Amino acid sequence: MTKKGYVYILSNPRKTVLYTGVTGNLGKQVFAHKNKIAEGFTRSYDCNDLVYYEIKDSLEKAQVREKEIQSECRLGKEALIKRFNPEWKDLSDELLAIKKR
Repeated sequence: MTKKGYVYILSNPRKTVLYTGVTGNLGKQVFAHKNKIAEGFTRSYDCNDLVYYEIKDSLEKAQVREKEIQSECRLGKEALIKRFNPEWKDLSDELLAIKKR
C-alpha cells in the first residue's frame, strides 16, 4: 500500500509569511513546527499556523504539487488558501483532534 503524502502551507500569526512544505505525516510535522522542534525557516519566521493542506495518493504526488504551489506568486497562494480556509484560521487543532479519534 502506498503511503499518503501531504502538501501544506504554514503562516506566521500576522499572516505576512507563507511556507509551503511536504510530508508523509502531517500531524507529526505540524506538531514539530508548533513546538519549535523543526529547525530552519519556519522556526526563524514563526510559521506554525497551518492554513492550508492537501492530501495526495503518494509522497511523490505531494512533492509535485508542492513545486506547483511554490511556483505561484504570493497572490496565487493567498487565493488558494482563501478558497480552502477563508478566515485563515489555524487548522492544526482540527487536524490533531481528527488524528486522536
